[in-house]
Amino acid sequence: MLTIYAIPNCNTVKKARQWLDAKGIEYIFHDYKKKGISEEIIAQWMDQLPWQDLINKAGTTWKRLSDEEKTEVLGPQQATSLMIAKTSVIKRPLIQDEEGKIVALGFSEENYQRIFDR
Repeated sequence: MLTIYAIPNCNTVKKARQWLDAKGIEYIFHDYKKKGISEEIIAQWMDQLPWQDLINKAGTTWKRLSDEEKTEVLGPQQATSLMIAKTSVIKRPLIQDEEGKIVALGFSEENYQRIFDR
């Protein structure tokens, strides 16, 4: 079973969920606004992707950070602390399979067709 890590009111997440629902792809939705995110899960993600890919620098959460806060994010440790404190800064949706492998980050219909249409 897939797990989608995201927040429900994000337009990109809504598009991704609608696409998956239309294809009948089952998933568990992890709302990290309500459930938070653990350091262990972020570490699993960082084993697969650089921390820079996990931070949504185009989003309002990042843009609202002060210049000082942004420059303090110099590596995985600071990025992890930021993602735990401000979960909305995590690029979304992040979709993980039952083995913990990231299968998709963000939403692109073309990518989803390639990944999920089997």
